[in-house]
Amino acid sequence: MKYNYLNNKSVDEAQREYFDYITENGFYYAKEIIPVNEAFGRTIANAAYAKISSPHYNASAMDGICVVANDTYGASEENPVCLTKEMYEIVDTGDAIPSKYDAVIMVEDLIKKDNDSFKIHSAVHPWQNIRQVGEDICEGDMIAPAYTTLTPALCGALLAGGITQIEVIKKPLIGIIPTGDEIIQPCSSPKAGEIIEFNSTVFSGMIMEKGGAVKVYNIVADKKELLKKALITALEECDMVLISAGSSAGRDDYTCEIISSVGTVLTHGIAIKPGKPAVLGASKNKPIIGLPGYPVSAIVVMNQFVLPLLDLYYHRTIDYQTYSKAVLGKKIVSSLKYAEYVRVTLGKIGDRLIATPLSRGAGIITSFTKADGILFIDQNCEGIEEGAEVKIRLLRNINEIEQSLIVTGSHDPLIDEINNIMKSNDVPVIIKSNHVGSMGAITSLKSRLSHMGAIHLLDTQSGKYNTSYIEKYFNNDVTLVKGVKRIQGIMVKKGNPLNIKTIEDLKKVRFVNRQRGSGTRILLDFLLDKNGISRGEINGYTNEKFTHTAVAALVKADNADAGLGIYSAAKMYDLDFIPICNEEYDFIIDNRFINDCKVKAFISVLKSETFKNRLDELGGYKIGE
Repeated sequence: MKYNYLNNKSVDEAQREYFDYITENGFYYAKEIIPVNEAFGRTIANAAYAKISSPHYNASAMDGICVVANDTYGASEENPVCLTKEMYEIVDTGDAIPSKYDAVIMVEDLIKKDNDSFKIHSAVHPWQNIRQVGEDICEGDMIAPAYTTLTPALCGALLAGGITQIEVIKKPLIGIIPTGDEIIQPCSSPKAGEIIEFNSTVFSGMIMEKGGAVKVYNIVADKKELLKKALITALEECDMVLISAGSSAGRDDYTCEIISSVGTVLTHGIAIKPGKPAVLGASKNKPIIGLPGYPVSAIVVMNQFVLPLLDLYYHRTIDYQTYSKAVLGKKIVSSLKYAEYVRVTLGKIGDRLIATPLSRGAGIITSFTKADGILFIDQNCEGIEEGAEVKIRLLRNINEIEQSLIVTGSHDPLIDEINNIMKSNDVPVIIKSNHVGSMGAITSLKSRLSHMGAIHLLDTQSGKYNTSYIEKYFNNDVTLVKGVKRIQGIMVKKGNPLNIKTIEDLKKVRFVNRQRGSGTRILLDFLLDKNGISRGEINGYTNEKFTHTAVAALVKADNADAGLGIYSAAKMYDLDFIPICNEEYDFIIDNRFINDCKVKAFISVLKSETFKNRLDELGGYKIGE
């Protein structure tokens, strides 16, 4: 008998046509709210923002004693300092630090003098061995953008950020209808001519691995009226229906005809071997797929059509690889004592995969949630230089990594907001931002380790932002894209209890600073010089943080009285704000990537009304040119 099929489409054509049809007809997800501790593997429906900082109190990072750092100054091997019982309190790792103390001495560094006092041979500096408020997560920080799949580490980060309930995409229910007169339920003694039905078990496992839920119906005999009845029932109860067997063109193969009777058949017959006898159809917004009866053929169709539909439903792409070579984007110093597993983010810059190390602190759970791969450093290695070729074990699929836009430089929450807008709009770009300060952006671009940089560099001679630095460090090989104007100022506690009004007032308070090379640090140094204030007059000048939210979190937690930062961070933490200046926060782009689709997508969001409205909510911004 000659087998007749409606089509013989290529896989690409069949996929494109089918997925477009399903999307246009509203194959959308539902939402539900579940406890975070039950959310592993689920996909969040909206961006998740931290409700509290982590740590939310100043915590001891060591077993030992907490002290006032100033009491330890001058300690040496020749002149040890004695600490009496009035000068310390015993703490264990994780204990809260009383407000009058600002450092911890490890128990290993203590020499007992008598029952109540200790000798020390070296001083500690303020906040040494203390995990300050917001070290890992700052209240208001975006922990994850929309459509992120929750890993165990990310669930931990949500809980650490005070989020106990999370809105997730509801698992789609996939109905599986096994068919065939010769098919029987699994048993250990089938008769001649009986075929054990195991396909539905294989399909169920594949679906559940992708995050779907499954309902397997009773086996249906090869009769049109029974198959149609079963299909109608499944369509009422499920989000997608798979019919196992009966998709070919044989005497009792009715799948194509039955799907046509309740909906639409787009494809019957695909130019793929094995897997040709597949049916792609739908009823309203619900996909219906007729799978071949042969298990290998069916698995091919599952991989090419069913599982990608689940990716479409969850707004993701999955194509895992194991290892890849990459170029190290930042020098790593390692100890000869230990082998190390360094978490890295990855992105494609030209034809090179760039690996950027994440924070290596034992308490930084977000280094796992952001990691794209792991770099192993052997115990006998002292470190790896920037630019070296390394081998990375991948934690994400290579397609997703290649969609990454690498943005280095100055921190601003608006980069996370742009990332979330793109994710929410299904733009296939993932922003990987590395907060290394404005000068770090210039260094990274010169070394060709990023697509673009975020800068706000003040020329203290002309009073202009950014342009003179580009002229100095680049030779017409980058483009300046105007970003936003934002307000920089002094963040202080609500009510401004110390009556801080000017830069001059910083001499009498505890200050928290930004890191060297950041635009905010350059601005502070300019203001100090302008007012004739030395760095040594600022208590906390060397207490450096990498983000505006980290500075705000420490002021809110009373670890500092003041810090220089942007208005949106002060508003996020309900702090008072003394405006200092309006500055220009812009982006410089490597000209090799000015027409790259990822860069264009970023600029498109930068110019969008959605982004403008979000900036208005954050406060303290004005869109640039």
